[in-house]
Amino acid sequence: MNEERGIKLVAQNRRARRDYFIEESYEAGMVLKGTEVKALREGRANIKDGYARIKDGEVFLLDVHISPCAFGNRFNHDPLHSRKLLLHKKEINRLTGKVKERGFSLIPLNIYFSHGRAKVELALAKGKRLYDKREALRRKAMEKEVERSYIKRR
Repeated sequence: MNEERGIKLVAQNRRARRDYFIEESYEAGMVLKGTEVKALREGRANIKDGYARIKDGEVFLLDVHISPCAFGNRFNHDPLHSRKLLLHKKEINRLTGKVKERGFSLIPLNIYFSHGRAKVELALAKGKRLYDKREALRRKAMEKEVERSYIKRR
């Protein structure tokens, strides 16, 4: 389905929805080197530990590991260097105000190609506490139980 719309998923942060409350999400372009693009097309990225910071009116993606390209030789990139994200000034100003509030973070959810361009889905998120995680697990278990009992009645 996504292939039809010109979207190819490269990496996904599955832990983000479990560990954070997602308030809003933004699509941002990425400034990449040629070997990074090749590595992303091969699906060699890990965003599990990644986060974003706002510095001097610009947004940077940190701790996202894009493996070196096999054919990159001496022109290969550093796998963990910071990458600039491309957002509108209005969006950056909004994010700056929100991040200054207590508890908000910028977390990458997905890296994908949209019509040939590398994009990252960036989420404005608030960290979950341990009791929030337990509540979510309890709610999910109850929903499964209700579904099982509904299926048995049929």
